[in-house]
Amino acid sequence: MLSNEIKTRYQQWLDSPYFDQDTKAELSALTDEKEIEDRFYCDLEFGTGGMRGMLGAGTNRMNIYLIRKLTYSFGQVIRDHGEEAMKRGVAIAYDSRRFSDKFAEETALVLAACGIKAYLFESLRSTPELSFAVREKGAIAGVMVTASHNPKEYNGYKVYWEDGAQLPPAQADKIMEKMENCGWDVPAMDKEKAIAEGLVEIMGQEMDDAYISRVREQLLQPELDDGHGRDLKIVYTPLHGAGCLFVQRILSEMGFSRVLTVPEQEKPDTEFSTVKVPNPEDEGAWELAINYGVQQGADLLLATDPDSDRLGVQCRDEDGTYRHLTGNQVGAILANYIIGSQKKEGRLPEDGVMIQSIVSTALTEKIAAGFDVPLVKVPVGFKFIGEQIKQMEETGKGSFLFGFEESLGYLKGTYARDKDAILGAALVAEAALYYKVKEGKTLIQVLEELFQNCGYFLDEQVACTLMGKDGKERIGQVLEILEADQRTTLAGQNIASRQYYAKGQQLENGTLSDLDFPKVNMLGLTFENGGFVKVRPSGTEPKIRFYFCIAAGGRQQAQEKLEQTKAEFFEPVKHLL
Repeated sequence: MLSNEIKTRYQQWLDSPYFDQDTKAELSALTDEKEIEDRFYCDLEFGTGGMRGMLGAGTNRMNIYLIRKLTYSFGQVIRDHGEEAMKRGVAIAYDSRRFSDKFAEETALVLAACGIKAYLFESLRSTPELSFAVREKGAIAGVMVTASHNPKEYNGYKVYWEDGAQLPPAQADKIMEKMENCGWDVPAMDKEKAIAEGLVEIMGQEMDDAYISRVREQLLQPELDDGHGRDLKIVYTPLHGAGCLFVQRILSEMGFSRVLTVPEQEKPDTEFSTVKVPNPEDEGAWELAINYGVQQGADLLLATDPDSDRLGVQCRDEDGTYRHLTGNQVGAILANYIIGSQKKEGRLPEDGVMIQSIVSTALTEKIAAGFDVPLVKVPVGFKFIGEQIKQMEETGKGSFLFGFEESLGYLKGTYARDKDAILGAALVAEAALYYKVKEGKTLIQVLEELFQNCGYFLDEQVACTLMGKDGKERIGQVLEILEADQRTTLAGQNIASRQYYAKGQQLENGTLSDLDFPKVNMLGLTFENGGFVKVRPSGTEPKIRFYFCIAAGGRQQAQEKLEQTKAEFFEPVKHLL
């Protein structure tokens, strides 16, 4: 039975003259009360990177009305910063998803109606280029219309601040406060009028050229790339997203002349018709790339997600099959390559710092320690890596070397403040070429050497989707049960400490102490051998994620221990998942 509040919300959308007839027809056709409840029981909220949700009519869905309301509220926050902030404007980009172009244009026109300058890309572009454009234009903020790697039924709205990193919590809170007091009837300026009055400016090739130039500055072996790039065979798929032209361009300019782009997935496609999910972490997304890789005898397979901030990698093994490297493994390889190359050439800054998310592999702790480089851990979300870069710049303490998170996100350099799959593709290709030409090794062999030197670490993420109001309540129950868990061992591994991140506390040897880490909605435990388990509800999806890092003597032992750890860990909450 629907509550009176939900009935009222639903009826308002049916009765108001502001909502168009297609929206009303979609809502009128709903017969399942559960569906109506899910669409109206709450307003879609900001998470770690903005808003993301299923497309459709309703307050808990992504639609043109939510875009307008959110943008108007965002505009009021910018107006509060004064006329100079309004003139600096907002850079706007979008990917290949359903309605992305319309949402981006509407964002620009609502901002224009607020008297705020908007820089709108002429066609789809990547998230990292949007981050770069914010910095290049000196804009006060940026908006990226994307749902990243989610299924085709989703879209989203990521907000960036003046440093090019995703919106800090203080500004996000201000937007949400404005939204609470904002109605649905929001003004938007006519596009031709907005362009004529200089409130909307279209960006294109000039920004592309500047972005690619800065990406190329991050390369470590440009002469090797140019002289031997033809020695590496690569198959690349943009998975119908925004990365195609730019990955092709950067690899070509570097000297990699033997790159095949999967033709069936080369062009943008709102339906992502060749894959179930356009996510490089999903094995099904690789089927076509693997087929072409076998035909071509490719050394390397690369894939980018729709907004091209995530990079997936597969490498040909000695037996000719392709091995899917995880984000943690690629992060470890790149950390070793970037820091190792600079140290070998005497170019490693004395105050160099590496940054990674708290849920990323413990293997990189060993790698960083081997180079005597500090490793800073931050909450999940690349904006926290961006915050650390900004802090280093403002204080003059620390030189950013490399940052990554296990969900396929990598960054070198400070030209952007978000993960960059276009740079990632260039660096992985260069690393693969370097190890092949200089050391006669594949990336797989390099990874195995890292395991031999640092110990074997096996990482896995388990994500459980729990939809709707009931799902949200069950996620809360899971967190409550696990927070109360007092077991001292799992799968024969002694638990050295437990972390209650939301409370800012750590339990070690029976004693609670303050945790030197930002307060975030997450739980964790650390094993004596350096492995860990982390639990985090997603801020942008109806999911709860579990991150396992298992330390062992080898792959088989680690795999067995991982399965046993998962089984024991989930036992108290398996009825809720």
